[in-house]
This record gives sequence, C-alpha cells and structure tokens, in this order.
Amino acid sequence: MPSRLFGLIAAAGSGTRFGGGSHGAPPKQYADIGGRPLLWHAINALLADRRIETVFVALSPEDERFRQCDCSAFGARLAPLYCGGATRKESVLNGLIAASSAIDLDDWVLVHDAARPCLAKDDLARLIETLMDDEVGGILATPVADTVKRGDAGGRIVSTERRESLWLAQTPQMFRHGTLIRAMERAGAITDEAAAVEALGLKPKLVAGAISNFKVTYPGDLALARTLLGVAPEGKA
Repeated sequence: MPSRLFGLIAAAGSGTRFGGGSHGAPPKQYADIGGRPLLWHAINALLADRRIETVFVALSPEDERFRQCDCSAFGARLAPLYCGGATRKESVLNGLIAASSAIDLDDWVLVHDAARPCLAKDDLARLIETLMDDEVGGILATPVADTVKRGDAGGRIVSTERRESLWLAQTPQMFRHGTLIRAMERAGAITDEAAAVEALGLKPKLVAGAISNFKVTYPGDLALARTLLGVAPEGKA
C-alpha cells in the first residue's frame, strides 16, 4: 500500500514580532487577508493538492478564535487539534502524537507555517513528486541570491560570506511520520523540522521553491501577501 500524505500546521503562537497578543491585537495567524485569516489561506494552500488527505492544525488549548472561522469549505479534510505548546517544536511534536491514530509511521507529513499563505500549487506538487520515493524527505527552499554579509554587534561588516550552496529554508517540510516523531523527541532548540531530522544523521533534500512563498513576520508583510493572493487591500472593496 503506498504511503499517504497529510499536512500539519503549527498555529499555537502569538506572533510577537508581528505584534500579536498585544493591545488586543489578534495572534498573527488570525490577521485578516481578504476577509479570511492568514491561517485559512495556509490551510487552503495545502489542501489545494488533492493527494493530501487531511490537514491537522495544532492550536493552543486556549484558542477561541478558530471556531469562529468559516472553514466549512474544507469539510472533513481539516482536523483541528487543541494541543499546541509554548514553542513551535512542542506544537509540532504534540500534533504528530495527537494525529498518530490516523497516520501510519510510513506516511508522509508536510509541516507548513501558518504564516506562509502564498504557497503555490505547482511548488507544492513539485515537492511531493520529488520526495515521494526519497528515503529521507526534504523541504522547499530558495538559493541565496544576494551577497551575504556577516556583521558585528555594532552593525559593522565583519566579512563577506560565500553564498554558494546557501539556501533559505521554507515550508512545507516533508518527512515520514515516524521519522519526524523520533527526530522531534530527540531535538533540542530548533527553528525547523529539517534541523531535527539532520540531527539524526540524515540529509534532507532541498527542493527549489519560490520567493513568493515568504513568511509573514511583520504587519507590513500583509500588503505583499494580499497582492500575491489577489485580494483587495484592507479597507477597500
């Protein structure tokens, strides 16, 4: 029986750099884009590929906003899990464990950022098709195109780094369910799932993505996301 495909989105954070949770502002994943939250667009991007059976969303146990979102278009292919933790790592691991009854150890899990709403369908398809027969798995990423400078604490250039072989990691990051659980259980402080898999001595594959699949980090990033998604600017019909 061929391995199945599932998605997992960690959406338990508040988005501190974005300003989420302060002065009554919603957490970043609920920022509005075209009348729908950022998280909705991330879910929609994953479910655009029919090969992905279900997208699990790891939410904070205290999350009261998700139930207010109209996600009826996704039907049974969307499964919220109120198991998110204090860190991305905890949310992903808790989500993997909570979904274990539905996912076999050899099935693929595509971990995606709640703040990457502009994932292109073609890039997602290329990731899946490249990795379905791979032994390890891998991630979407873009080669570094700009000159890279290393700076000091005073904001002065220390050196110019060679950019050859440097890539900027994106999501989804696609690995076997069993591999991911093992990697995340053993990992220390990490910023993405690939780093945990690398710590097992494995070498995830880099699959070329697009710069449009950027991560919304600051409030000003929403304007670019709206443009890429083809929705009207905030406050305009």
